[in-house]
Amino acid sequence: MPEHGRSGSAVTMRDVAKAAGVSVATVSHVVNDKQGVRIGEDARRRVHDAVAELGYRPNALAKTLSRGTSRFIGLVSDAIATTPFAGQIIHGAQDEAWKHGYVLLVADTDGNRAAEDEAIAMMLEHQVQGVLYSSWYHHEVTVPPALENTDTVLVDCYASSSELPTVVPDEEQGGRVATEELLSAGHRRIAFLNTTTPSPAQTGRLAGYRAALEAAGVDFDPELVFPTAPDQQGGYAAAPLLLAADATAVFCHNDRVAMGLYDGLREHGIRIPDDIAVMGFDNQDVISAHLRPPLSTVALPHYDLGAVAVRVLLGLEPAKDTHQYLVTCPPVVRQST
Repeated sequence: MPEHGRSGSAVTMRDVAKAAGVSVATVSHVVNDKQGVRIGEDARRRVHDAVAELGYRPNALAKTLSRGTSRFIGLVSDAIATTPFAGQIIHGAQDEAWKHGYVLLVADTDGNRAAEDEAIAMMLEHQVQGVLYSSWYHHEVTVPPALENTDTVLVDCYASSSELPTVVPDEEQGGRVATEELLSAGHRRIAFLNTTTPSPAQTGRLAGYRAALEAAGVDFDPELVFPTAPDQQGGYAAAPLLLAADATAVFCHNDRVAMGLYDGLREHGIRIPDDIAVMGFDNQDVISAHLRPPLSTVALPHYDLGAVAVRVLLGLEPAKDTHQYLVTCPPVVRQST
């Protein structure tokens, strides 16, 4: 029978953490005597005092897990389960975890911090092997304090103030292969519709675009780079600018921009790819494969992000001095180029 607190409900690690004034992660490490974690003597004493006062006892599952037999990996995300193309992160992590004898515990919090804290607390109570902390798009995040002393890998996101391992798409490589596809088709006057949103994608894809031009001996022309809202309206509005610039090909920051550009070019009587070649990015299949003509693009490697993150967590990937693991973005060539 589980022990109960004064309210009659089973005492949990969260109860102990609240009584001791520490995080759930600290309670987990103290109760399970985790080695190599820096916890002050005062904090340890308060945890032990709270455990004794509340009568906390790990349940049978937690006792088993505390002996090091946990076969769980946690995945906490903001919205990847509800974002179809980013949901492949879960599939990749799940397949890779299963391959190595682990089960993935998934919590999609929709960006709700309270739900996120609750999910992490639950995973720590179950003594997960570690936690994958993921976002549906590549940007900077604030790592929850509960994960500071827990084996954690950031997936499709990063924290500049943290040295946690980070698994992200290689944005520069993706921009380079997108531009190389247009260069290989014989184009030299290639425009780039770049996002107006500051992000690793904004700087990385531009760097890749410039690197590909330089390698091909084509001078970079800043007049061919157009700041564009990263949506259909942005692409639609860019159509007359491209025509005025006499571009023969265009690399779009993402597939939604390309979709809007298709409409804008069509209204001007421009044929794709006869009059201008169009390259996208993301490979949102619901868009790229169903445009007419189907859109050539570069895939964000969501499945591989999840799989690589599990391998990093389990120590199966070679260590990186920079703590950053870049995952290749492959081209997907269709009829628009």
